[in-house]
Amino acid sequence: MLNTEKILEFHKVKEKLMELAYTDKAKEEIKALKPYMSESELQARMRETTEARLLVEKAGNPPLTSLKGIGELIQIAEKGGCLTEEQLEKVGVSLTGVKRLKDYLNRCKQYGLSIPYYEENLDSLEEIRDEICRNIRDGKVDDYASKLLKDLRGSISLTESKMRDKADNVMRVNKEYMSDSFSTIRNGHICIPVKKEYKMKITGAVIDKSATGNTIFMEPAAVGQYYEALQGMEIDEENEVRRILYSLTAMLAGAAQIMERNNKTIEKLDFMFAKGKLSLEYNGIQPAINTERRIRMAGGRHPLMDPDINIPLEFRIGNGTNGIVITGPNTGGKTVAIKTVALNCIMAQCGLHVTCKEADICMNDAYLCDIGDGQNISENLSTFSAHITNVLDILKRAGRDSLVIMDELGSGTDPAEGMGIAIAVLEELKKSGALYLVTTHYPEIKKYADNAEGVVNARMTFDKESLKPLYQMVIGEAGESCAFYIAGKLGMPASMLRRAEKEAYGDNPPEELNRPAGTENVKKEDGEHIRKKKDLSNRQTTAMQFQLGDSVMIYPEKKIGIVCRTADEKGVLRIQLQNKKIYINHKRIKLHVAATQLYPEDYDFSIIFDSVENRKLRHQMERKHVEDRSLTIEE
Repeated sequence: MLNTEKILEFHKVKEKLMELAYTDKAKEEIKALKPYMSESELQARMRETTEARLLVEKAGNPPLTSLKGIGELIQIAEKGGCLTEEQLEKVGVSLTGVKRLKDYLNRCKQYGLSIPYYEENLDSLEEIRDEICRNIRDGKVDDYASKLLKDLRGSISLTESKMRDKADNVMRVNKEYMSDSFSTIRNGHICIPVKKEYKMKITGAVIDKSATGNTIFMEPAAVGQYYEALQGMEIDEENEVRRILYSLTAMLAGAAQIMERNNKTIEKLDFMFAKGKLSLEYNGIQPAINTERRIRMAGGRHPLMDPDINIPLEFRIGNGTNGIVITGPNTGGKTVAIKTVALNCIMAQCGLHVTCKEADICMNDAYLCDIGDGQNISENLSTFSAHITNVLDILKRAGRDSLVIMDELGSGTDPAEGMGIAIAVLEELKKSGALYLVTTHYPEIKKYADNAEGVVNARMTFDKESLKPLYQMVIGEAGESCAFYIAGKLGMPASMLRRAEKEAYGDNPPEELNRPAGTENVKKEDGEHIRKKKDLSNRQTTAMQFQLGDSVMIYPEKKIGIVCRTADEKGVLRIQLQNKKIYINHKRIKLHVAATQLYPEDYDFSIIFDSVENRKLRHQMERKHVEDRSLTIEE
């Protein structure tokens, strides 16, 4: 059931229901909520939901309060302990909450419903509640809790006032000895701040000193005489407060069973009203419940979808039809449709209202689902393997009282084999007697549904102009995937569509096949092109055509020069002009007169390009070693 809850998103409905509850017990009950198997119990739970919604509509939300922790406080009282002011005040607030709930339920008895009579199970212990509220205010025992306490606190206040006056009088008389103009409380004593060097000027006891030691805090003797009397009164006050707390706690000692019954009643009401508030929030209705294996929904909605965009679903199954095969285009709402049916069925069988205008829903002993991400692939199975494993598990458990939901039956494998498996699964489901909803694209399965007893086709409607699904189910008619039509509308050329039809249907396409006319061939669009790396070897070959001594034309200047150094690996040559030598890329020069036409073979080009000094030195070096001399290469 847990896996089915997630697949159908029922866990999200329960999470919303938990948000509407106050008590932990009601939240736990909601978390454990599952379909009831007893018809009479289901009818009772459904009636609770209906009544709770009516009461919320007519009288508003009930003043529910949690009695969490109150039981533990009562146990302390039973064992002879003493509750604190805060603890007693908490009990008083809880009893006030019980009283308000009783008043709410009493007002609701006028509507002739059964829930208001739970008021009789609530006891607000008014005598105890009144005593607690009278004796304790703002987290402490009130001055008027007893005459003795009032007198003691009055005396304490008067004595403290006298002590303060005495201290202030001493400060006024001896203000030149004071380091400040205000008295203070130190270790429970009223003290005056005296400068260290004048402490012998004041009669009294040193109680404390400042962090620097420059100020001494002294209790004047005139004040000290009141201190012991004040302590005595404070002890008497504390004893009287404890007596009152014990007295109030004792009143609670015998109320353990009453508070336990109050708690259970509030938890039960909390669960009921959470269901009623959920129905109001989802705008639900009470469905009729049957055991005759029929489901009918009029205006059905998915409860988690926005009602403004969710298209109402019309659905029926049963009365001789056990299986529905739903077909139609992708994104046509097939999966949403089967989830809507199954989720509303689970909600109804859990005693919740359904999101329909009208509904008649049968009880099911199992909800078996195989939808998309709900497959278990934790064992590293392929999609198809996981799908088949899930399907086989469903077939083992499916029986006459089951509801089976399968999405894209037979998908994930070779179409021919997938179609065969899908039909075999449908046949097995038919034998089981279960109610089942299946979505598919296989045309052969549509034919099977047309011919099989107890099985009908259904289709999801589709707007062929806007290419948008209409999310409406038409039972009794097979749908088409509209793949060729959609592809054509989106621009697939007619030539491609004809080839697709031939591959899919051979020479005998179905008569109902519908495709729009389109362009004949795919129209190519210009885009970026791959740019190959330039062949540098070819560039070097071109540059190397220039030889030493060649007369060349330099562009764009159109000057004439002589090649005095051939091209390097980058295609750069050195050219001798009239007064200088320059480096230049081979792309900027053109052969004017080849060196072979200007000079004889083995011509010594150093005559042209070398200096006179270099030529003489070269000749000497060719004949003998020349000490401390080297050729200068002109760049």
